[in-house]
Amino acid sequence: MESKRRKRLLAVAAIVCVAAVAGDRLVLSPLHDLWTTRSERIAELEKSLSKGRLLADREEAMRERWQEMKNRGLPAEMSVSEDRILKSVGRWVRDSRLGVTSLKPRWMDDEENFKKLEFRAAAQGGMESVARFLYELETDPLPLKVEDVEIAARDESGDMLTLAVRFTGLVLVDENE
Repeated sequence: MESKRRKRLLAVAAIVCVAAVAGDRLVLSPLHDLWTTRSERIAELEKSLSKGRLLADREEAMRERWQEMKNRGLPAEMSVSEDRILKSVGRWVRDSRLGVTSLKPRWMDDEENFKKLEFRAAAQGGMESVARFLYELETDPLPLKVEDVEIAARDESGDMLTLAVRFTGLVLVDENE
């Protein structure tokens, strides 16, 4: 009788072991993997949510900054934009004491949301004058970008320099136009 009981006990133990292994493979491991994946996804979503909240909190400041940048930009009217840049160039020339030999504006309409006003300037002067002119150009509040600069010596000693500079101004086109 004891042998029958032992066989039953071993059979039950074997069934319990097989059920435990099967339960682990079929239920617990997939649930653990699902739990881990969902936890990672929740962490990503919480991070994204916090970024969104920060952006929403900064929205007003960002809009004000964008409006300030648009207001400091060049107006859409061609003549007014050219006049504003020409006045700035005149101020830079006066401050740097550089002799400008030519200044040529050109409009470029490559993009639909903005236009570029390109200026090519040729000038001559000493090292200090050239450096001061380029400094004034770079630090001006107008939305200008220096595209090309070429500096060459006019004499053997390098006291007189020629400057050829190409810079562009950005004109944002209003969506309503």
